[in-house]
Amino acid sequence: MPNHTVKTHADGAVLPRKEQLAWKIAQMAAHNQQADADVIEMIGNRLIDNAAVAIAAINRQSVRNARLLALGYPHPNNKGARLFGAANDRTFHCEWAALANGVAVRELDMHDTYLAADYSHPGDNIPGLLAVAQQTGANGHDLSLGLLTAYETQMALVTGICLHEHKIDHVAHLAPAVAAGLGTMLHMPAEEIYQAVNQSLHLACATRQSRKGDITSWKAYAPAQANKIAIEAVGRVRLGEKAPSPIYEGRDGVIAWMLSGPDAEYTVPLPDPGEPLRAIIRSYTKEHSAEYQAQALIDIGATLHARNIDLDQISEVVIRTSHHTHYVIGTGANDPQKMDPDASRETLDHSVMYILAVAWEDGSWHHVRSYTPERAHKFSTVALWHKIRTEEVTEWTEAYHNPDPEHKKFGAEVVVDLKDGSQISERLNNPNAHYLGARPFARADYVNKLRVLTEGLAESSEVDRFLGLVERLQDLSPEEVGALNLVIPENVLEDATSDRVGIL
Repeated sequence: MPNHTVKTHADGAVLPRKEQLAWKIAQMAAHNQQADADVIEMIGNRLIDNAAVAIAAINRQSVRNARLLALGYPHPNNKGARLFGAANDRTFHCEWAALANGVAVRELDMHDTYLAADYSHPGDNIPGLLAVAQQTGANGHDLSLGLLTAYETQMALVTGICLHEHKIDHVAHLAPAVAAGLGTMLHMPAEEIYQAVNQSLHLACATRQSRKGDITSWKAYAPAQANKIAIEAVGRVRLGEKAPSPIYEGRDGVIAWMLSGPDAEYTVPLPDPGEPLRAIIRSYTKEHSAEYQAQALIDIGATLHARNIDLDQISEVVIRTSHHTHYVIGTGANDPQKMDPDASRETLDHSVMYILAVAWEDGSWHHVRSYTPERAHKFSTVALWHKIRTEEVTEWTEAYHNPDPEHKKFGAEVVVDLKDGSQISERLNNPNAHYLGARPFARADYVNKLRVLTEGLAESSEVDRFLGLVERLQDLSPEEVGALNLVIPENVLEDATSDRVGIL
């Protein structure tokens, strides 16, 4: 796979379009016409995974509010997109369905992940592409290829360009990926895809304050909004409008003024036009509802639980891990809210100290029970939680940044100091469910995750219907793509219908 150098063009010069990253993305998207069999299976896994986490969160306040916004935009003639969980005989404007469904997918922080130079949840691409597929009448084959392009684009950008060191949220990589994926799915010419990628990035740059301090529901809304931005960009350029360019390399563009400056160079690995797209294989799901760097710590917590250590005899616990874990979700963040029992759920799922304490005490993890205020205030939990600190270890940081995906490590070593002077330690290179882990997730695991997370919400027969469609994804008709939505009973779905919509 070629590596493309991306840098600000010289002052006074015109950068040829063929040398612009947005054009190279557009060329890749326009030429994507087929997918390998294992890639197709992984696309199906991602659809199952997204449905599982979205339905599990379907009645949470932020998701219900996003749904209320979308309810204000029913599609004329009922030829729009579906809202997750709602009946398939009601449709809505695709950009608003993408917003509502995107919030549902992101709310529990439990779908797929890809970590490299930056962070990402490539499954965030799915709500936008699925909504547009339903509104435009795309078939299953075209939807699959669109999703494949979106994954490839986002993961290439995440591999080569770091946003977070400049406090730019990673959804700035998501929006152009959605635009590129829509370009493939809708058979758009490269010129239109190029313009949509430019506009999507231009509008999607936002600060990382949404993931710092008092982390609110905007953490779930941010990727959903990026989908909406991309959909609107595609609609605009399909009418013949253009966008700011070159958006990455311009003298007043993203690299020069938002990232490392006009002298910086980035390297982005991007397949040549027509080359098979396979990045999706290197994405990995979350078995547990927590930030990805906490996945291995939950697995370690279960192991420590099984050792029956007397928690009263612990003097200190040190999590020896990577720079990211230490500074983003560890004590290196110097964020007192990560140690506060009154912190929001969104903050607690970014506190590896809290997460390890709960997993250690309980020997398990639950997407609801592990985050309740009662759980966070449990006396023994707080006592253990406040004995835990993190420290960066070069070995783990270097492994995290290893350019070879097969040698990356997203784990940690937990060292427990006891009051009698002895030590206990547990180490895990990668979460168990990671493709390099002890028990990598396969189709049966995704199906089980779907059934567990939707228990009490979706009927078993409805889950079977949805899974049947996913199994035939490549052959789905436009009508069947329209039904690619897991419906739950209206008496279970809160705010399935309401007059309280939009701005009143």
